Amino acid sequence: MSVISKTGEAASSGAREYLTFRLDQEEYGIDILKVQEIRGYEPPTRIANAPDFIKGVVNLRGTIVPIVDMRLKFNCAQVEYNSFTVVIILNLRHRVVGIVVDSVSDVMELAPDSIRAAPDIESVIDNGCILGLGSVGDRMLILLDIEKLMSSVDMGLVAVGD
Repeated sequence: MSVISKTGEAASSGAREYLTFRLDQEEYGIDILKVQEIRGYEPPTRIANAPDFIKGVVNLRGTIVPIVDMRLKFNCAQVEYNSFTVVIILNLRHRVVGIVVDSVSDVMELAPDSIRAAPDIESVIDNGCILGLGSVGDRMLILLDIEKLMSSVDMGLVAVGD
């Protein structure tokens, strides 16, 4: 999808790649560079007194990874976990975190001119965590600053010293 010049070199268009995923009827995008891997859902070990949206933890090759159910975090209707349900493992600056989503769609490259500012409305997602709205054809993506979202105090994932 990058622009190729007559010399065959990719032109620097400032476009960025986003991993797109679905939650309920909405489609979201996160910076592909924050994604470590995508795994099938397996029930995590529950942690006592954790917020409802933190499903528990899994041991990922020796690293204890908290698992956040984005449907619960965003107050979506409950859904049964099925074969499409996946966990996106994120490698953020301070830690590794997994997020449960309904399904992963694809990786899309978006040029800066195809991203619009998000409207300033009251929602369960802090407006500071929304980078904008990306449009590709008839698809509209809510682009998330996943690092900012996962490090917000209400997530309960901020380690001392962060």
